[in-house]
Amino acid sequence: MVLAKKQRFSIHNDEKNNFNEGLMKTLAVDPGDKRIGLAISDPSGTIARPLCVIKSESRQKDAQAILAVAQENAVDLIIVGWALDMEGEMGLRARKSKRLADVIKDHTNLPIRMWDESGTTKAAIDSRIKMGVSRKKRKGHLDDVAASILLQDFLIYHKDLDDKEQESLE
Repeated sequence: MVLAKKQRFSIHNDEKNNFNEGLMKTLAVDPGDKRIGLAISDPSGTIARPLCVIKSESRQKDAQAILAVAQENAVDLIIVGWALDMEGEMGLRARKSKRLADVIKDHTNLPIRMWDESGTTKAAIDSRIKMGVSRKKRKGHLDDVAASILLQDFLIYHKDLDDKEQESLE
């Protein structure tokens, strides 16, 4: 299930005109109060996979941990999920995510993007149910799976944009 709300993203670092998602290794961040899920794409920016879960401590420490993972995996782009409401407005959770993204941005030259994460945790739970995972085994943390759904949504959206651009050039 693709969860994109295609108008709900923002670009930091003033790279709006130079931004090309093609062939970029991307790290997705699904921030929560207790845990932060991370997912990573393949180098071509086609497939997302869960990477790890970080225990949330403070915005500064969380940003440092995220940047360490980004550096270790040589990513070209970081996307941070924020849960927007039905009107596309920021609530408390989205503001917290934005503040985390701002701290990350202050400590790196990598481009940082915000992407709507609404429904990713529910989609992660649903995917485990569809795979036949027992209720007892489903009780684990799904933060990294939710981050991979967020990232796959982002990748699919941008691939569709690239495909439409190619069609218009032909």
